[in-house]
Amino acid sequence: MFADPRDRIAGFRVLKVLPGIGSKTAERVLEGMDGPEPNHALTNFSVPPRAVNDWRLFMGLLRKLSKANASWPADLENVRVWYEPHLNRIYEDDADARRADLLQLEQIASSYPSRERFLTELTLDPPQGTAGKAGAPMLEEDYLVLSTIHSAKGQEWKAVFVLNAVDGCIPSDLATGTTDEIEEERRLLYVAVTRAKDDLHITVPHRFYTHQQPKNGDRHVYASRTRFIPNSLLTFFDCTEWHAEAAPSSETAAPMSGITVDLGSRVRARWQ
Repeated sequence: MFADPRDRIAGFRVLKVLPGIGSKTAERVLEGMDGPEPNHALTNFSVPPRAVNDWRLFMGLLRKLSKANASWPADLENVRVWYEPHLNRIYEDDADARRADLLQLEQIASSYPSRERFLTELTLDPPQGTAGKAGAPMLEEDYLVLSTIHSAKGQEWKAVFVLNAVDGCIPSDLATGTTDEIEEERRLLYVAVTRAKDDLHITVPHRFYTHQQPKNGDRHVYASRTRFIPNSLLTFFDCTEWHAEAAPSSETAAPMSGITVDLGSRVRARWQ
C-alpha cells in the first residue's frame, strides 16, 4: 500500500491492522482511493472514534514514506517501528519470534539499492515460510478443548463457545429451588463468558428433540433463552440465526414412484 496506493489487497491487510478498522470500514477507505487522488481521499477519510489515534500515527508514517528524500532502508525501519505496537497486540504469544523476522528482513533489505528493487525481488521470489520457536514434537495446533464451566475457572482461551444457553441448562433446572442457587448459576454463566479473550459465541438452541421416538421422529419441545440474558441485553450481542431448510413444496417435491406395497399381506405372511 505504501508503494502503490491502489493495491487493494495490500491496503486491506494494512488497514485491518488498525484497531477500530473492520472489513467494512477498510472497504470504504479503499473505495474512496479509487479516484484520481487516492492520497487526498485517504487523508480526508473520517475514521471511527476508536481509531483516531492510531489513524493519526498511520498517516504520519505515510507522510514520511511519501517524501522525495526518503532514505532506504531507513523507511523500512520506520514501518517496523510503527508496526511493533500492533505486533505485540495481535501476536502476543509469538511477538518476539515475529519481531526477529522483521529485523532479519531489514538486514536483507539493506543489500538492495532501493525500495522498488527490493519489493520487485520479494514479489518474484517470496519466502516459503518462517520458523517460530521450537515446541513439543508433533504438537497439533488446531484442537478443541471441551470443558465444564466449573473446570474452566481460572482458564482462558482465544475463542469460547457456550453451549445450550437456555433455561433448564443455564440455570440448571436442578438448581432453581432458592434465590441463592439461582444467583450461583448466574455467577457460573459469568465465569463461562469471561473465559474468552477474543471471540465469544453463546448458542441458544430453538428446540430439543425428545427421546424414545422413531429415528426420523419430530417430537420436540421449544427452548427459551436463559433468563440471565433478557431482551434488554440483546443490544450488546450480534445475534445470528440458523434456520432449518424449508421442506420442499408440492411443486418442487420429487414425484412418487407409484409403487404400491401391501403391508397387510406381508405381515400376515410372516405369521403363517
